[in-house]
Amino acid sequence: MPNRPPNVAIVGRPNVGKSALFNRLVGRKIAIVHDQPGITRDRISAICDRGARPFTIWDTGGIFGAGESELSVQVHRAAEEALRESDLLLLVVDAKEGLSPVDEELARRLRKSEKPVLLVINKIDDEKHEPLAAEFDALGFEPSFSISAEHDRGISDLLGEIERRLPSPPHDSRVTSHESLAVAIVGRPNVGKSSLINSIVRGERAIVSELSGTTRDAVDILYERDARKFVFIDTAGIRRRGKHSSSVEVFSVMRAARSIRRADLCVLIVDLTMGITAQDKRIAGLIQKARKPAIIVLNKWDLVKPRRREKDAARQLFQEAREIIFFLEYAPALITSALTGENIEKLFSLIETIQRAARQRIGTGILNRLLRAAFEANPPPMVKGRRLKLFYATQTSRKQRHVLEGGAPATSQFSGATAMLERNRRSSPLQPPEFVLFVNEPRLMDETYRRYLEARVRKTEPYPGLPIMLTLRPRTGNVRRATSRTPRSRAK
Repeated sequence: MPNRPPNVAIVGRPNVGKSALFNRLVGRKIAIVHDQPGITRDRISAICDRGARPFTIWDTGGIFGAGESELSVQVHRAAEEALRESDLLLLVVDAKEGLSPVDEELARRLRKSEKPVLLVINKIDDEKHEPLAAEFDALGFEPSFSISAEHDRGISDLLGEIERRLPSPPHDSRVTSHESLAVAIVGRPNVGKSSLINSIVRGERAIVSELSGTTRDAVDILYERDARKFVFIDTAGIRRRGKHSSSVEVFSVMRAARSIRRADLCVLIVDLTMGITAQDKRIAGLIQKARKPAIIVLNKWDLVKPRRREKDAARQLFQEAREIIFFLEYAPALITSALTGENIEKLFSLIETIQRAARQRIGTGILNRLLRAAFEANPPPMVKGRRLKLFYATQTSRKQRHVLEGGAPATSQFSGATAMLERNRRSSPLQPPEFVLFVNEPRLMDETYRRYLEARVRKTEPYPGLPIMLTLRPRTGNVRRATSRTPRSRAK
């Protein structure tokens, strides 16, 4: 069994503040917090490393959902799986609503699990609410913790007790989120995002249903494969503009966009039975704008294959993807069936290919020769009587990026969650290749010529799945001298 941090599950009836507590423990807003019961439909997980010992925290859907619809049954099943896998359970109750029969029934079920349980009495916002906690002594869990997840009251004491109750760690068990490759699974509602993840992890961690939009939260699913760690981010389906039925759906769209920015790699899922739609293009545009490594997965092949000649159909579908989502030309495409598991293994092969490509470098001499040849073969357009001139180019490393940015702290212009996202981007294990071009005036480069230069670079090094970053900087004295020492004859 691979080393892993301990699992801590937050359980409770709907709307007692489980997601608010989850966000507070993790230190960032992952789960959607709203006053509508049953908002958390999936199990959401993240690494909590605020204290001395990291652990995985799970936010489950309300154990007792309303009704017995297919979706409610699956919420129940996912929550039950969280209970089985957990090393410690946090039973959350609502002090303001008081002890309910549902709380009592849930307490009985948790005792049967024979797992350690901490009783968390939420919504004790100040001292005058403390007497409300006494009612919950009837549940028989000691010690109990009176907290306010919303106001960060009592969280430190709770965190300390969680760490004391966790099982002893195995040797070298410390695992943090930055050691994993974060892969965001994005796409329109009901294209098979959760089915794909379930096929990968072979379990019902995300809820799969024919109902459109069953995944509301961005769900972090930790997965280890061949000693490599992944965090799959199962995002809420991004709907067409103007089709949001509630504020919760608006929050979900915002969260999906944030997940794209937070990810190291984005997997765009397209439903083959529907073809590539305008909404698919919009989501691809979000990935391209964020300059993220990407893979396009053409899903539901099992529904298309019986109706068409297999090879011809596959060739046509690849061509359509390339023509319609042309601005993600760097993203390799893969035909899959999440339902049958067909080609799922090839997804990991593509990820490995992209990781290898991210480590490739073009020598400075080769880079300058190919760019000079590109400038000579197709000179930049004139802009107000001036033309872009290239003096020197180099592919940067992470340390060089820091120096070129003036040596300033990586988060100097950011704060809060934005700073965290920026740190994640800079420390990502999957960095797109970046080339710095020292030129006369950076403003003279237009987007068409930028794409032309990127294409010329890819002829030397394809960089599959990776966007190419061209950063233009005005020349300096040092660059001028470096250029003058480079004999022109070597460029021939």
